[in-house]
Amino acid sequence: MIGSIDTGSASEGTMLQKFDERNRDIQVNINGSLVHRDQAGISPFDSAVQGGDAVWEGLRLYRGRIFKLREHLDRLRDSALALAFHEIPSHESITREIGRTLAANGMTDGVHIRLTLTRGVKITSGMDPRLNRGGPTLIVLAERKAPVYDTGGLSLITSSVRRSPPDCLDPKIHHCNLIQSILAKIEANAAGADDALMLDTRGFVAETNATHVFIVRDGAVHTGRTVACPEGITRATVLELCREHGIPHRVGDLSLAEVYRAREMFCTGTLGELAAVTKVDGRAIGDGRPGPITGRLSDLYRDLVASTGEPVGVTPGSGGS
Repeated sequence: MIGSIDTGSASEGTMLQKFDERNRDIQVNINGSLVHRDQAGISPFDSAVQGGDAVWEGLRLYRGRIFKLREHLDRLRDSALALAFHEIPSHESITREIGRTLAANGMTDGVHIRLTLTRGVKITSGMDPRLNRGGPTLIVLAERKAPVYDTGGLSLITSSVRRSPPDCLDPKIHHCNLIQSILAKIEANAAGADDALMLDTRGFVAETNATHVFIVRDGAVHTGRTVACPEGITRATVLELCREHGIPHRVGDLSLAEVYRAREMFCTGTLGELAAVTKVDGRAIGDGRPGPITGRLSDLYRDLVASTGEPVGVTPGSGGS
């Protein structure tokens, strides 16, 4: 049961995500079975429980359409292939279960969908994938959720936790082992910041604990390489918008000094879209307010998600969100 919701201590900064009463009775899809959130569960022998052996994607529904659905499902499949999953559901079957979940909840707009695909249930506890005999577990969790970040400007601190390079654990595998991110988020909470900026093992900017990072300097948009961070779909969309609208942009290593002297800074992700960053490690970025290029790209992104996407589930106006 959900019970009372703790909104967090004021000393730990603003909680960017909070319980939404509209989600109290949502139906969750587990391997095709729709169950109330309070009755939803997976086996203690499931690989996600046993060792975080799972991959995931976050999707967003805009007026009955899921933005970049194909790209997200491609990344899910690529990650599962890298982890040598014996069986991977087709794009069509996953899309069908997403549609069933949205329809069961009457959801049409302003929805975040968390897809989790685990290696499945083991015949006995242990890490060996050969113990998995029954196929994968697919979880579709859809919640009514607005973009979580404050568009007025976020505050970041630099975490002591470093992002792994490909020779340690390849970040191109979008896996469910999020301990690095959680440890970095704990540091941000303790510092009263919104999120944590994370560096790679060479000292260059990788991403935050939850999003990709861009800076604006000398009229150009800069972002780091995907060496120690995932191949972000929103990140790629922003770079596409820069190309299409003649906004100068560069991809290359970024140091903290370059972040500190940036004129603007923003972060990107499916859950939060585009959000300005106005303070890092106590230093104001630019004049401490969201900048014009951040604003322009935010507008372009909103226009794009409002006009594109794959129709899934119920038709807008038929009820729900």
